[in-house]
Amino acid sequence: MSPLEASDDRLQQAMMRVLLATLPGLLALFWFYGWGVLINLILTITTALLIEAGVTRLRRQPLQPTLSDGSAVVSATLLAAALPPYCPWWLTMTAVASGLLFGKHLYGGTGKNPFNPAMLGFALAIVLFPQPMTHWPTHGMNLPAAFAQVFNTGQAPDAWAQATALDSLRINKSLTMDELFEANPAFGRFGARGAEWINLAFLAGGLVLLQRRVIAWQAPVGMLGSLFVVSLLCWNGSGSDSHGSPLFHLLSGATMLGAFFIITEPVSGAKSALARLLFGVGVGLLTYLIRTWGGYPDGVAFAVLLMNLCVPALERFAATRQTQVQS
Repeated sequence: MSPLEASDDRLQQAMMRVLLATLPGLLALFWFYGWGVLINLILTITTALLIEAGVTRLRRQPLQPTLSDGSAVVSATLLAAALPPYCPWWLTMTAVASGLLFGKHLYGGTGKNPFNPAMLGFALAIVLFPQPMTHWPTHGMNLPAAFAQVFNTGQAPDAWAQATALDSLRINKSLTMDELFEANPAFGRFGARGAEWINLAFLAGGLVLLQRRVIAWQAPVGMLGSLFVVSLLCWNGSGSDSHGSPLFHLLSGATMLGAFFIITEPVSGAKSALARLLFGVGVGLLTYLIRTWGGYPDGVAFAVLLMNLCVPALERFAATRQTQVQS
């Protein structure tokens, strides 16, 4: 049994460890993008707690166990890390509310959700509001300007946002990779500017979770391994038709957030070791396919949701393999 499902006390402890492990990534996000990250975090957590309290009241259940288990706060934190900083307040709150209502409470609440709530909220937001969801800031704002941008109370500064490196690469038709990295401010040294360090920070937090045995290794290794292999096989050097190097894909977008904090969610993810490994492999492959040939720049959220649908089949396959090995 996963540590996240063993008991209420162990659930709270595990959720606290997950939240602590997100701190390096959140601090890196704040360093590069400023106050918008903190505003996102406050909005997502506040909305999540209000949704939890409202649904619990409607079901006439006690508030304390539901609000204190930490699962809603973790989902809100992960969604805040995935959303672009300085996106409108209503978009942030809509993403959280839809993720929790349609990804969790519609199926009975904690421990019963077939889909990852944070990724469902993110996916719905990017489908319904693609423009603000695909533009990330080029720099952080001071606190008054951040509030003005998020709550639409002032004029947005010129050239404050840009398409992401993944989106720029996806729509590129003529520039070589070297030219993109040299001319496009969204590109850093190996991956997306800023996202390189943010991914490394989430990697550090994820390794702590592995060392503490809060999560198992199969899903992260499966995702990162398959993403590395497929991007290596499809890599065409620095040509204009290149889809990016393995290092570019590992250090861009929400790769490490997805590998260590999203696909390791124990309820919507796979349970057995082989199924977890296959789940991670599927997420890595689908992430690359969506990034390269799909209609959305990152792909992690949609890859996770598609693989959530495959979990029952993966578990049956894993059980059959185990039976064959034992017989």
